[in-house]
Amino acid sequence: MRPASGCPDMATVAAGAPAKPAMSLFERWLTLWVALCIVAGIALGHAAPGAFTAIASAEIARVNLVVAVLIWLMIVPMLLKIDFAALGSVRQHWRGVGVTLLVNWGVKPFSMALLGTVFLSYLFAPLLPSGDASSYIAGLILLAAAPCTAMVFVWSNLCDGDPTYTLSQVALNDVLMVVLFAPLVGLLLGVASVTVPWATLLISVGLYIVVPVVVAQLVRSAVMASGGQPALDRLLARLGPISLLALLATLILLFGFQGEQIVRQPLVIALIAVPILIQVYLNAGIAYLLSRQLGVAWCVAAPAALIGASNFFELAVAAAISLFGLNSGAALATVVGVLVEVPVMLSVVGIVKRTRGWYESAAA
Repeated sequence: MRPASGCPDMATVAAGAPAKPAMSLFERWLTLWVALCIVAGIALGHAAPGAFTAIASAEIARVNLVVAVLIWLMIVPMLLKIDFAALGSVRQHWRGVGVTLLVNWGVKPFSMALLGTVFLSYLFAPLLPSGDASSYIAGLILLAAAPCTAMVFVWSNLCDGDPTYTLSQVALNDVLMVVLFAPLVGLLLGVASVTVPWATLLISVGLYIVVPVVVAQLVRSAVMASGGQPALDRLLARLGPISLLALLATLILLFGFQGEQIVRQPLVIALIAVPILIQVYLNAGIAYLLSRQLGVAWCVAAPAALIGASNFFELAVAAAISLFGLNSGAALATVVGVLVEVPVMLSVVGIVKRTRGWYESAAA
């Protein structure tokens, strides 16, 4: 089937589209801030180990209270952008939605588990600390088990993607995440021979998915009822920096706990990044090529590739900490995902934009 060539003019985007029009300076340099947080975390971990020990001990049912607050500050502002009324538009882009669902839930988690096992349990095993490979693989599985729900708005805007499709796809993924995340993670961790603490996993789903989604939608409804889209835009503008600062503070804590290990074995970070990089380009390519084969318009195929490849790293970090602990290899693996996310996804944006002519040539 030939791809459709008609894409909406971005100047006539509907008012229901995500409010954030472009990547901010802070977000564009997120990788630099993450790197600085790594350095700060390692330095603080050496300088004040007692403070980090006290923070680690503040937990209930293996959920660290300090990190839980930070994760909420990260996730809730992002979820405020989601309008579940957009689910009504799913049928309008059914082929693009189908491609993204297939990649997000049928390909990406399994490909990450496979790549993690091949690279970390076999190819890189002699270079990794003995017995730690399974923990790193668990982190990679958590990283790939949930599709991104926030930064994809930025990626879609940068590649002139259809905002209606992006909004409806993200809303649908959020609904599916509530019911699919726990069983999918449990299945893949079991296959990878990692013990699954089901009670903690279900608590994590409730704490970091269900409750934030409900809270965000209640706040969104109240704000929209009182001041409409302009009021919501103002609220998002105020909360945006808080969300990113919470992410960076969480990273400082993570690297404060793992600083000694990182200083001793910096190669581990690079090795964990390899399967992450491969799976991003693999899944983006599958979504993009399959969309072209099915005749999906480029302005839908481009964000479909980006949604298919990106990860909800905020949720992955939270779940890894709850399931395996702040100083676990799983938590470290999810943080590596944060480190590579922005530059890699920007490269995917560049690829789909440069290949638009090739993509739409099949419609000629």
